Amino acid sequence: MIYTVQVTVMPLKDLLDPQGKAVLGGLQNLGLQSIQDVRVGRHITLSIEAASAEEAKSIAETASKQLLANQVMEFFEIALI
Repeated sequence: MIYTVQVTVMPLKDLLDPQGKAVLGGLQNLGLQSIQDVRVGRHITLSIEAASAEEAKSIAETASKQLLANQVMEFFEIALI
């Protein structure tokens, strides 16, 4: 069976997010002063052929740990859709 898995990769909360700060500055320059913080990450959609949903999530986790996320600077979340 083919499963669709979404992986969201975001910078760790304790680390500076320069891209997020640049977007925040741009939004505030547009007059959107109520926005207090921006974090920029990546959204990755995988189509995985697996025998079960658990196996698909396991494959996505392996891919995330080995390639999609730098665990020193980022964390990831996996959702089956």
